[in-house]
Amino acid sequence: MAKVAYYPGCALEGSGGPYDKSTRVLVKELGLEMENLEDYNCCGAMEVKNIHPMLQTYMSARNLAIASKLQGCDTVMAPCNGCYRNLKQTEYECATSEETMKTVQELANKSGDPVYEGDVRSLHALEWFMEEVGTDGIKSKVKKSLNGLKIANYYGCMYTRPRQIFPEKDQGPGSESSYAPHFMDDLLSAAGAVSVDFPLKTACCGGAHTLSDSDTSTQLVLNILQAAEDAGAEVIATECPTCHSGLEMHQVRAEIEFGIKSNVKVIYFTQLLGLAMGLSARKVGIPDNVSDSMDLLAAKGII
Repeated sequence: MAKVAYYPGCALEGSGGPYDKSTRVLVKELGLEMENLEDYNCCGAMEVKNIHPMLQTYMSARNLAIASKLQGCDTVMAPCNGCYRNLKQTEYECATSEETMKTVQELANKSGDPVYEGDVRSLHALEWFMEEVGTDGIKSKVKKSLNGLKIANYYGCMYTRPRQIFPEKDQGPGSESSYAPHFMDDLLSAAGAVSVDFPLKTACCGGAHTLSDSDTSTQLVLNILQAAEDAGAEVIATECPTCHSGLEMHQVRAEIEFGIKSNVKVIYFTQLLGLAMGLSARKVGIPDNVSDSMDLLAAKGII
């Protein structure tokens, strides 16, 4: 088992609080080990690259170097798609460009930070759970089946794009697919859910436009919500705090501003797995979600 440094990024300490809570208790329930990444900084999110792309690369490289040089970890686990994407982009750029690696290391030396040397990898939480536990491991841990709950698994656009920075994907059986991701489907199906045929699992939710163009974001979210309902889903499972918040908030906004109501619930995949492990709804943060799924989960006999 790899020694994993947990990088929550900015969102899981704020709007993604239920994701952080459910991730931590699920890790403990599955018997996995992780340690908090110390003194971490923002990965650069989507904004910093508009100032200078190299600054974003350096910010992620600093996090990776802290994990390796100060904490002895060879793996950084990030539950957020934006953080995961930026960490992987940094890995790719430093591995394929001597100039980038040189610049990153020079910046570290100037600032007195640990120096990134390409000796640590980053994983999404989904990948870590698949790698360390797998579907058979999940099945062996299930105490309360998800009882055929119909789920549309929503991965968002950054989990698989740009494809060239994810060389471990698309490597045949057992690997994740960048064209039709399935790790969340696999894990939740192992916990007793039914994954519906959902065509927009990697569509953009408009998270980057929420403040500048709310109507566009609301329409993109409506596309996802309506496609999930058309597929027969009762729940949309998420694995990114920005996507999750966007789906919840714009679901509410669509009803208030445009009179369009959808009934599908939005729940983090870690929350659903935690429930299947026998953890209480409160312990995995279900009441902390904006999307109120308590009645549905009770009716399905899950809580």
